Amino acid sequence: MAVLVIDLHFPDAGSLKSKRKELSSIKTQLRGRLGVAVSETGYQDLWQRALISAVTVSGDHSRAEQTLQLVEREAASILGGLLVGTTVEWLE
Repeated sequence: MAVLVIDLHFPDAGSLKSKRKELSSIKTQLRGRLGVAVSETGYQDLWQRALISAVTVSGDHSRAEQTLQLVEREAASILGGLLVGTTVEWLE
């Protein structure tokens, strides 16, 4: 199992509600296009920051790595300057 953690910054968000509206759209797009599980995993109480995690499960390490690379590219395409950074965590 592999987890891609995506760090986001929403400079124009003026409330948790506006941040969550944007997050909902992002999570739906990643789920729908790439078939990964996506959830908000950090900074839930901050208006302008968010961590989301995309998870893939595969018996093939290289397949999981390819999937997360696709997720990272898609996230960068969707988010543009909102994307602060990403990290990958392997759970064995």
